[in-house]
Amino acid sequence: QVQLVESGGGLVQAGGSLRLSCAASGRTFSRYAMGWFRQAPGKEREFVAAISWTGGSVDYADSVNGRFTISRLNANNTLYLQLNSLKPEDTAVYYCAAKSATGNYYYTNGALYDYWGKGTQVTVSS
Repeated sequence: QVQLVESGGGLVQAGGSLRLSCAASGRTFSRYAMGWFRQAPGKEREFVAAISWTGGSVDYADSVNGRFTISRLNANNTLYLQLNSLKPEDTAVYYCAAKSATGNYYYTNGALYDYWGKGTQVTVSS
């Protein structure tokens, strides 16, 4: 079992920045590929960013590429998402997720993930 707790969300003006964190506990964090997903009101959950267990491979949704940065610090069992140049359309609940992995892979399909956090709200005002 892996427990995931997100933090760092809040209300920010368009153009602003936030840094989300996801603290993991339970099994060895470094054995998991990680991802960030988001869900806006009335919309389906969507992929935001993913990172391999080594941190050497990452991927981003086109809508956030160049503005968001995913990273991880395995020694601290923590996943991060730096959100820059925020737009009102980035407003959503952001979730982190973990998938057991044996290779240096990342995963963009949320259905493949084994564990999810409860989410943190990000609201961007115009």
